[in-house]
Amino acid sequence: MKEELACCGYKCKICPAYKDNISGEESQQAVSDGWFKIYGFRIPPERCICDGCKPENCENPRKVDTKCPIGPCVAAKGIPNCAYCDEYICEKLAKRIVSPKEIVSRSKEPISLEDYNRFIKPYDNKTRLDEVRIVLLGKSD
Repeated sequence: MKEELACCGYKCKICPAYKDNISGEESQQAVSDGWFKIYGFRIPPERCICDGCKPENCENPRKVDTKCPIGPCVAAKGIPNCAYCDEYICEKLAKRIVSPKEIVSRSKEPISLEDYNRFIKPYDNKTRLDEVRIVLLGKSD
């Protein structure tokens, strides 16, 4: 069974802030610290819990990025994710593209395999979305 992608191509189920991966305040603090270490931005630990952008049976989903324009855009177009969009890669998605090579190359210190798997791999949306476009849609950009 293929794991479902978020609207932007992130993999929620392996995101450290995904609800099933958070076990309390300590893990929320670890997520906040990890994102700061890798990406240079700080999210308050209490906000480091997310139901994903496609939660089932959830009236008030918790989201880390409450202003993300991708989910509403994908929903309005009636498509599963950005890979199916005729405007791929649009300005909205371009701001949320994660390139592991770029992140690793701009890091001032080596990134451990553990940190890579925890804080970079879940967000490698460019690779995943490109794969969907090639495999399912027969398009390459």
